[in-house]
Amino acid sequence: MAMIPVDLPPALVAQGIALRQERDDDIPFLTELYASTRAGELESFPHWTDSDKAAFVVQQFAAQRHHYRTTLTDVHFAVVEHGGQPIARLYVQLRRNAMQLIDITLRPERRGAGLGSALITAVIDSAARRRLDVGLFVERYSAALPLYRRLGFTTLAEHDIYLEMERPQHADQLKTAS
Repeated sequence: MAMIPVDLPPALVAQGIALRQERDDDIPFLTELYASTRAGELESFPHWTDSDKAAFVVQQFAAQRHHYRTTLTDVHFAVVEHGGQPIARLYVQLRRNAMQLIDITLRPERRGAGLGSALITAVIDSAARRRLDVGLFVERYSAALPLYRRLGFTTLAEHDIYLEMERPQHADQLKTAS
């Protein structure tokens, strides 16, 4: 797999933030990270035991991982580290006219402090240097939706529970011109 196509800004690097290719030995971390995104949903199943919930998470994570690796092409699977410790995942796909943000997930204690915004901005800036738009799919009721809108993403289409969004490479110029 080629180098990760996202360049981190010096401010993040100075804080000890780094990107590296995902490895098989990351699976326990990635499973735990995935579980953190399903925790609220699993609370609505009080009749499930903790082992039922854990088995469900492992199965769903494995299905997502398999889907990403067998259905999508040219995806760069990165782990975000702070001081050498994994704290997030960042998956981007290079397409002919766009860089697709496939997934960004931070450890729960890292959410809401600006790191996600900084990583998405790094994706936007890296795509702009390549003259590419940035696209993504997000659930309609995702807590990240206001962030995406604030960063210049607009809705292209609605698909069931997902919104397809795009941020044109020249979005900053469009804001300035209007």
